[in-house]
Amino acid sequence: MILLTKRIFIASIFILLSGVVGAQSQKIEEGFDYRILPVPQPVETKGKVEVIEFFWYGCPHCYDFEPELSAWVKRQPKDVVFRRIPVAFRDDLLPHSQLFYALEAMGKGDALNEKVMYAMHKENKRLLAEPEIADWVASQGVDRNSFLATYRSFAVVSKARAAKQLAEAYRIDGVPTIVMQGKYVTSPSIAGTKAKAIAVMDYLEEKIRKDKYK
Repeated sequence: MILLTKRIFIASIFILLSGVVGAQSQKIEEGFDYRILPVPQPVETKGKVEVIEFFWYGCPHCYDFEPELSAWVKRQPKDVVFRRIPVAFRDDLLPHSQLFYALEAMGKGDALNEKVMYAMHKENKRLLAEPEIADWVASQGVDRNSFLATYRSFAVVSKARAAKQLAEAYRIDGVPTIVMQGKYVTSPSIAGTKAKAIAVMDYLEEKIRKDKYK
């Protein structure tokens, strides 16, 4: 009985120490787990927590981060506003940004964004040439002509180019990158892991609330 009690005591101490180590490992620090933009950018909605993911359909790290990020977005309260901004680091990648905004304009973004990434990363589709893009979108049950009209529209082309300029204003040099409240920047590569990046986002979310959405 004494031996059993001693074992339970040792096990309890081990669990306690493990919890302490886990808590310490989750310590979040500016400059290590996130950074602050030297020139903050304006937020679109006042009195909310604004979260932007800068991404590129063709980025394997974005595809890898998508499940964790989507799960995070789904559990957020109403004061969190999340949006995605496609990044084209070269002009020849702008068709991907146009595809994103065309699907968004047609109300198909939520349904097809993950499928676009799956097609590129699992089915080896490039989706850079207009005919290939239109054929793929049509294969998803979207009217080909309606899509092409939207894809070629001035509004969509302008949004794609504006997104490129916005990425430059935010000093985005890699994706995926998360920017919160126009100034706090983190990512799996900055934080070290996908799980730590999510923890940093939770931390920054609470910080923004405590600072009254500033």
